[in-house]
Amino acid sequence: MDFKNLLARLDELEFGDLYEDDFFLTWDKTQDELHAVWTVADAIRALREENKSAKIFDSGLGISIFRDNSTRTRFSYASACNLLGLEVQDLDESKSQIAHGETLLETANMVSFMADVVGIRDDMYIGKGHAYQKEFSESVQRGRDEGILEQRPTVISLQCDIDHPTQMMADSLHFAHHFGGFENLKGKKVALTWAYSPSYGKPLSVPQGGIGLWTRLGMDVVLAYPEGYEVMDEVVEVAKKNAEEYGGSFSVTNDMAEAFKDADIVYPKSWAPFAAMEERTELYGKGDFDGIDELEQRLLEQNAKHKDWTVTEELMKTTKDGKALYGHPLPADITGVSCEEGEVDASVFDRYRQDLYAEASYKPYIIAAMIFLQKIKNPKAKLEELWNRDQERWSK
Repeated sequence: MDFKNLLARLDELEFGDLYEDDFFLTWDKTQDELHAVWTVADAIRALREENKSAKIFDSGLGISIFRDNSTRTRFSYASACNLLGLEVQDLDESKSQIAHGETLLETANMVSFMADVVGIRDDMYIGKGHAYQKEFSESVQRGRDEGILEQRPTVISLQCDIDHPTQMMADSLHFAHHFGGFENLKGKKVALTWAYSPSYGKPLSVPQGGIGLWTRLGMDVVLAYPEGYEVMDEVVEVAKKNAEEYGGSFSVTNDMAEAFKDADIVYPKSWAPFAAMEERTELYGKGDFDGIDELEQRLLEQNAKHKDWTVTEELMKTTKDGKALYGHPLPADITGVSCEEGEVDASVFDRYRQDLYAEASYKPYIIAAMIFLQKIKNPKAKLEELWNRDQERWSK
């Protein structure tokens, strides 16, 4: 779509409730709200590609709180904030008074005096990440209600223990562009499968986010994993309900080959078993580090029993016309490159490398769109103003 068509698309959508809201789980948002994010992401990208400034802030902070390591999401968030005119400040908990017992209520308010958005990644512990994000949101709302904060920063989940909304929204926009529109994703088979990794403890939020969102698009979603690598029951129920409501399908198999057969999209990604993640959370809560070491060794041994769950050239040939789109949130465990044996053969990864990097490039615009819609009351008018203002982002 060209820019005018993108603006016209916004007229067809109801998304007013995004204004001054937070973004935690994709299944908490309406279809129109999701499509508004995708549409605004494309519009912001069009502005930048035409060297037009997308700044909507003259000053302000975008606070980042990463409670797990990150490359793509960290820089995507920083890029999104900077693109809109915000300066990013990272909250390093090890260098804050949190180490001395400062409450989350206090921390949230102290860092938010001039903050417009807070991005939080907290995906390590079952039952903790999403709860932390919600408590942070409630804390800044209380600060606003009590007159402590002049404005309430919007809170965006950059990944939690349940969902990875910015990743899955970015992946979906990549799929839509690849197949020529969201309407063309209906009926497409996507194989979201576990894959072998020589490391343990990878979050469940990627497969859960995938089944929770792609079933919203009328896709035929197949979740595949070896026995024992189940995801959260509550998210499986979300996927089943979505499939019924939106006309696609959702199924589970313990056979990777079955999932790949005639698939239009394959998305193989390692994750830890739900039961093991619950156990790890409990061990960390007790401070039982010997138990954690024992659990890690046990899970590595469990993973090693399923080294055949890997993407090979032969397996790719079984997909739709042998040409399925290969997707991954990155970094992938590449056999013979980043590890001895991993999720995907080097030849497959290299063949799809440009597609994978293009897929990753959508995330900064998705995050920027979330911020934009939660801060701008009339997004269409503001986008039109930015386009017509024609202020150069940089002088060539």
